[in-house]
Amino acid sequence: MKIKMCLLGVAVFAAATLNSGAADGAAVFTSKCASCHGADGKGATAMGKKLKCKDLTVTKPTEAQVVKAVKEGVKEGDKVHMKPIAGVSDDDAKAIAAYIKGLK
Repeated sequence: MKIKMCLLGVAVFAAATLNSGAADGAAVFTSKCASCHGADGKGATAMGKKLKCKDLTVTKPTEAQVVKAVKEGVKEGDKVHMKPIAGVSDDDAKAIAAYIKGLK
């Protein structure tokens, strides 16, 4: 019984340690995206209106779309809708996508 409890403790500690480096989607979104897309993701900020940001609560982009937009920016023809976000890792971009998925 003591061995099982010890193993359980080690497993919980290992899981907590592995997840401690995981990106916090809300924090990354707030620091990198909310100035244009708004804290609620609706794009109703002054800059969001100027840039005609999409309402992320309606469009619900996929993880792949978010990662691509963050890493490469968003372009349609010659028009740039969003520049790439410097300094955002793949894990951060995936965390942003997960956060956006939960917006309502």
